[in-house]
Amino acid sequence: MDVIFTLLSNALSSVWSTKSSPVAESMIDSSIHGSRVSYPKESVPALYPNEKIGERVTSYAETHSSTLPRHIVNYHTTIQKTQPGTANYMIHMSEAQALVFLAKTVGAKRVLEVGVYVGLSMLAWSHAVGPDGKVTGLEFDPHFSAMAEKSFSDHGVENAEVILATLAPSEPYDIIFIDAQKSGYPFYLDTILKQSQPGMSHRLLRPGGLIIGDNVLRCGFVADDSTDNPWRNFDFGRHRPQYWKSQDVKSLRAFNTGLAGSERLENWLCPLWDGVNISRLID
Repeated sequence: MDVIFTLLSNALSSVWSTKSSPVAESMIDSSIHGSRVSYPKESVPALYPNEKIGERVTSYAETHSSTLPRHIVNYHTTIQKTQPGTANYMIHMSEAQALVFLAKTVGAKRVLEVGVYVGLSMLAWSHAVGPDGKVTGLEFDPHFSAMAEKSFSDHGVENAEVILATLAPSEPYDIIFIDAQKSGYPFYLDTILKQSQPGMSHRLLRPGGLIIGDNVLRCGFVADDSTDNPWRNFDFGRHRPQYWKSQDVKSLRAFNTGLAGSERLENWLCPLWDGVNISRLID
């Protein structure tokens, strides 16, 4: 199994951060940037008549869903205030609620997260699996890894750890959450499926386990990169010219197609946030 994670490690270490992303994974409050510049991740135009109603409905949904522990909410707020340059890498609080719900629904006790950032989503997984569960994260930015580990220590979380190198899991995982460099998504999927074959003595993912890929729609570019998509005109930075036709977008299309076309998987591509593809391994 250590070979598996050597392969994953090599793929992840080839990029500057497993969470490098020009697309927001959470709506950035206007108090942080002075004016609200949000990404189309909450389906507001499609679901509601305007952004104000969309925000109110989202807030209503959050407050009428099972609440997250206070330390997770507080940590999210702290990172937004102290890390304005990268806080958009975090998942949205409503997505965290959804992940916790999914984990509890399938009775998950072992979760692998590929791409950790500062550990917010790992805190959510930690809460979901309970003190007798285990959450393992792969993160190749030492700074982010240290921040994640500090958050675990500060909040008394003992069932989560971040791995900077390779590891050899003794048991298969119940959930694998992919939130790393988007160009690597097809490789991660291929590795998971190859190392989770029926009859294998040491599987990576158990039968019935979930593969969850985050940010799989990329501002809608994955589905529609035509001039009808106004985000083609958005400035994603000097390192991402014409992002709508980048390798990230091509790889995400391949990832989504691979999930939908596999006879070993049942999947649902959720068009909320920046797109979340949830798949169940049948065998």
